[in-house]
Amino acid sequence: MAHFIAGVLDHETLARIVNELSLSADLKPGDRVKTLRGSMSGTILRLLPDGRVVWYADSGAELTGLPESLLKLEKK
Repeated sequence: MAHFIAGVLDHETLARIVNELSLSADLKPGDRVKTLRGSMSGTILRLLPDGRVVWYADSGAELTGLPESLLKLEKK
């Protein structure tokens, strides 16, 4: 939001980011996800009681992180 207020970010980009971040709240096991930068993708394995997400990256690593750090990929 601060970048939008400062005039660095246009309205369309801000709206896209907010929409993508809101999708992270709906994550469930089996969902395909990618990191915010798009450098990694994988599949949600489970949700932990503290709100963190355990996911299996396509590279073969099992990772744990916050749901806010992942974007849900659209089904094709």
